[in-house]
Amino acid sequence: MRSLGAKPLAQPAPVWVIGTYFEDDRPNMMTAAWGGICCSDPPCVQVSLRKATATYHNIMRNKAFTVNVPSAEFMEKSDYVGMVSGKDADKFKVTGLTPQKSDLVDAPYVAEFPMVLECSLIKPVEIGLHTLFIGEIKDVKVQEQFVDGSHADMAEIKPIIFAPGSRRYYTVGDQIGQAFSSGRACMRNGE
Repeated sequence: MRSLGAKPLAQPAPVWVIGTYFEDDRPNMMTAAWGGICCSDPPCVQVSLRKATATYHNIMRNKAFTVNVPSAEFMEKSDYVGMVSGKDADKFKVTGLTPQKSDLVDAPYVAEFPMVLECSLIKPVEIGLHTLFIGEIKDVKVQEQFVDGSHADMAEIKPIIFAPGSRRYYTVGDQIGQAFSSGRACMRNGE
């Protein structure tokens, strides 16, 4: 194996659009890729943001945020909202996306996106250039056509994923197995 050095190259990273409100209740959103599930009970996610972002300050003030999961059809709009500051542009107006007020947390979500996690801030953790925000998931909303039983159907949602090294976007591929079941073949070999 070839060493690439100490870099944030864990692949893939989710493409999430984080929803918050400014102090004057204007909705804002920004794209973030440093995030993931961090606890199952209580259900929590983490997202890491730089202090320079408006979203950082909005989360610190309002103690809430939404994690919006865009599908591949929203790739260009999702990329745009990560390129400009909400201090300089009304990202909802520019993209034509609709801010929807959450009933559970003090943050908006993107009405057109297939999936949203509504989160209340549990704790910010300073790590250096980024602050890791741990949010308790208060609800997961999924558009009806993307629900498979009691779960979100990732094959239908086609969420965007990010390759940090090449700075390229991808979407999920074909299902190749079933978690906590496919590995049974190795268990049989070990017996």
